[in-house]
Amino acid sequence: MTSTDEIRRSFLEHFAAAGHDVVPSAPLVPRNDPTLMFVNAGMVPFKNLFTGVETRAVPRVASVQKCVRAGGKHNDLDNVGYTPRHHTFFEMLGNFSFGDYFKDEAIRLAWDLLTRTWGVPAERLWVTVYHDDDEAFDLWRRISGLSPERIRRIATSDNFWSMGDTGPCGPCSEIFFDHGPHLPGGPPGSAAADGDRFVEIWNLVFMQYEQLDATTRVPLPRPSIDTGMGLERIAAVLQGTHDNFATDVFRQLILASAELTRTAPDAPATRVSHRVIADHVRAAGFLIADGVLPANEGRGYVLRRILRRAMRHANLLGTAEPLMHRLVPTLITAMGGAWPELVRARPLIEETLRLEEARFRQTLEKGLKLLDEATADLSPGAVLPGEVAFRLYDTYGFPLDLTEDAVKAQGLSVDRAGFEAAMAEQRRRARAAWVGSGEAAADALWFELADRHGATEFVGYATTEAEGLVQALVRDGREVTRAGAGERVDVLVNQTPFYAEAGGQVGDTGEILGDAGLRLVVDDTVKPLGRLHLHRARVVAGEIRPGLRVRLVVDAARRAAIRANHSATHLLHAALRQVLGPHVAQKGSLVAPDRLRFDFSHPRAVREEELARIEDLVNAEILANAPAVTRLMTPEAAIAAGALALFGEKYGDEVRVLELGRTVPDTGRPFSVELCGGTHVSATGDIGLFLILSESAVAAGVRRIEAVTGEAARRYAIARDRALKEAARVLKVAPEEVPARVEALVEAVRRLERDLADARRRLALAGPAEAARAEPERVAGVAFLGRVVDDVAPRALKGLADEAKARLGSGVVAIVGRHDGRASVVVGVTDDLTGPLSAIELVRAAAQALGGQGGGGRPDLAQAGGPEAGRAAEALAAVREGLRSALGVPA
Repeated sequence: MTSTDEIRRSFLEHFAAAGHDVVPSAPLVPRNDPTLMFVNAGMVPFKNLFTGVETRAVPRVASVQKCVRAGGKHNDLDNVGYTPRHHTFFEMLGNFSFGDYFKDEAIRLAWDLLTRTWGVPAERLWVTVYHDDDEAFDLWRRISGLSPERIRRIATSDNFWSMGDTGPCGPCSEIFFDHGPHLPGGPPGSAAADGDRFVEIWNLVFMQYEQLDATTRVPLPRPSIDTGMGLERIAAVLQGTHDNFATDVFRQLILASAELTRTAPDAPATRVSHRVIADHVRAAGFLIADGVLPANEGRGYVLRRILRRAMRHANLLGTAEPLMHRLVPTLITAMGGAWPELVRARPLIEETLRLEEARFRQTLEKGLKLLDEATADLSPGAVLPGEVAFRLYDTYGFPLDLTEDAVKAQGLSVDRAGFEAAMAEQRRRARAAWVGSGEAAADALWFELADRHGATEFVGYATTEAEGLVQALVRDGREVTRAGAGERVDVLVNQTPFYAEAGGQVGDTGEILGDAGLRLVVDDTVKPLGRLHLHRARVVAGEIRPGLRVRLVVDAARRAAIRANHSATHLLHAALRQVLGPHVAQKGSLVAPDRLRFDFSHPRAVREEELARIEDLVNAEILANAPAVTRLMTPEAAIAAGALALFGEKYGDEVRVLELGRTVPDTGRPFSVELCGGTHVSATGDIGLFLILSESAVAAGVRRIEAVTGEAARRYAIARDRALKEAARVLKVAPEEVPARVEALVEAVRRLERDLADARRRLALAGPAEAARAEPERVAGVAFLGRVVDDVAPRALKGLADEAKARLGSGVVAIVGRHDGRASVVVGVTDDLTGPLSAIELVRAAAQALGGQGGGGRPDLAQAGGPEAGRAAEALAAVREGLRSALGVPA
């Protein structure tokens, strides 16, 4: 038997030998087609090559592309398990020519692979061509030798492919395999063509035209080739079965499911359930490996629908414990060799499946009981009321298609219109209950846009570039239909790599690009209602309108710096708790591209040695370069698992849990485990370096650390090192001797400053020689010593006044100091005079003369000041006048 791995390998080898570049599969989340939920065909990653937007050096390639058809217009979910060939996940083998070879070589390469390399009997192959494609018909006759009756002309759209209403298009040629007369069905194009006997295995698309409008089609100057062959279908052919679920990969998963559930793999009562589980665990594994996690909207909800459909079938098999995660080892064994991303993501896949199934099981039984009660009196052909289906969805988490699948066996259907009506009513109630920012008109607009378009799909965890479909433009709180060069506008798209400001992380910036030179500069991204990503932008060139396909490009360097700073805040939080204690809790943060700021609870300043230890702990985790691990969990499960949550923060039904750093031996958990929806590094080493800039107080019991990482930290360290070397050069010592030398210089300067202050004070008291010899003047019979001094610090004036009072024995001293353009005044009164005289009243009179107000101190010593240093003599005169007034002596 030819294994699936051998088929995949030989396909690529065949086309590599024919000069094709073998390219790896693109991720399941398309980045170049905003109209698709998932990549659903092999040609999707090459659309821009077919349209001429991109070029490549080698114009022929071959690939094995991961594909999912579950959600949107390409949705096989409802049929999976009930037919031999429908799958949610499949692999598409394809060879492509971008203006290189055309029909002749495409047909020859396909025929040689099938009949020579793989040995498929030519007599069991049939071919279709578009009804007027005589060229393809003649080529098939010449290359394959097939008889004319086995080359069927088909006039329907099945044999004419187009990329859309306009763009590249062309006739198709499909290759069918005859599985034999024991199966029902007729050859392609016949009335019985839908049977299982004749199965399409390969489709060759000859892109030779461009559709300009509904009525105009012109030849392409360089026709191209796009082919697609389902690996599962050709594996069935080469493994001698008409049933994809009987091939080696599916058989391994089905047998593992049967063993774990202790049920028969192929019994009528269990056959469909095992097939559903086998198919769905493949889809789930690949989706999770490509970054899709269960959610209530968008791609995450499609994954959730797939998982819950499989979980219901596991319940039908009687499993008491979660099953899906236990099938992951078998999935890895069967497919991990070809798809290493499954191996790398194994822990995440297993944990996500386990938690999702454990959570759903809590409501599954109750929901099934409600469904049994609601259908008990319904006869085959009856319709389940839409409000019942909605209650199952809203209360018990049953996706609508799960309910439809559950009642299908009873011959029932579901009232979809009633379900949608109940959903609309719930949205109306949610809008009425909304307590927003107080901007009622804006809130109403956001609700309207959310109802019309749904939540914005954020694809920025995995990429910084993606294509999106413009859904709405908003300016000044109102929708607009266009925006041209020079205008500002808020842009809403269906999917975006731009992170919207949340959780302390600033919004992304970048560009929005489109056809005809369209270019917008995005300077912020915000998130109204917590669901819509709004790009705040300025149109630089062109005109943007709803309905346009645009390319969204995040400033990748800025995002990388933000990622590093955000992950560093998590490591910092953990280090703070380790050094300072478990009382530390986050009180706020800012994650910007140039720095990070982290506020935390702590009753005192963090000591230098503590800051050094915190910095060392963070850098140790950075150097360890442990991979970052993200999980999706319920808030309760996350906190139970040790994740830190922000007090007072509101969390939804699911939260992203980020694990950073090495495992701590004492706890068995990673260094940091936190709830966080932001963007982060893939491994701690990506942070580069962490340096603390400052630690300060924010409020009572709240401290703040500011820090830098990566390139900013490197530049900061270099600048600090240069400053140290320059200081060493000036001081004429080695860099390591700078602290001791500076300390000695500072002490010497302090000593000199003290000596200088003493000298100035002595000089001030002594005054000019004649003044020093003169007796103090008498004012109203009281000894009065008044002085104006320069360049004496205000704090030294009181010492001067005390010395002057001691010299007088009895009297009043007034000293005005002029320093740095301002004046300070001190008045001293000896103790024997503090009855009739008050230094406070006298100093206030002096301050008024200096242009100041007030003054304070004690009755024996008071100080004040003013801005008008040039009026020092007037200040002394004001003290003399105050003396006379207080003693009742006229001037």
